[in-house]
Amino acid sequence: MNQIKVEKLLINYKTLEKFKFFKAYGNQELSMMEDLQSNMIENDSESPFFGIYYGDNLVARMSLYQIKAKYDQYFDPPQDYLTLWKLEVLPDYRGKGYGKALVDFAKAYKLPIKTNPLINSKHFWEKMGFQKAHYEMERDLGENPLIWMPEGVKEKDA
Repeated sequence: MNQIKVEKLLINYKTLEKFKFFKAYGNQELSMMEDLQSNMIENDSESPFFGIYYGDNLVARMSLYQIKAKYDQYFDPPQDYLTLWKLEVLPDYRGKGYGKALVDFAKAYKLPIKTNPLINSKHFWEKMGFQKAHYEMERDLGENPLIWMPEGVKEKDA
């Protein structure tokens, strides 16, 4: 098997075509089409999208954003963290380590990570070391976030 390599995805029409392949699997809630179209700058180097290719096929992808501490509602004390979302592996490539490779790539930033797991994906996230956020939301954001803390960074007990 080829070594799994996570790459920053360029925001261009070629990438848009690859994303259409994901949408074809019915994962509309994961679709990055709208994101990509609203961010359509040819080969934008500030792309928040990362993916894994198998040959010429984009087989796994995620979106990764860094959030500044002043906007932090999840960690105590507030700190810079990453939001990992829209992680998706095409059905034929699941169970081969691509999802784990994307999560490990995000963990390498050594920042806390927040994600909102999709239905039926909680087991995957728990296997990756994520756990339920320890906080009481003052208002309902309609999410059930899971968080991961890098070693040496501790969340203050509530």
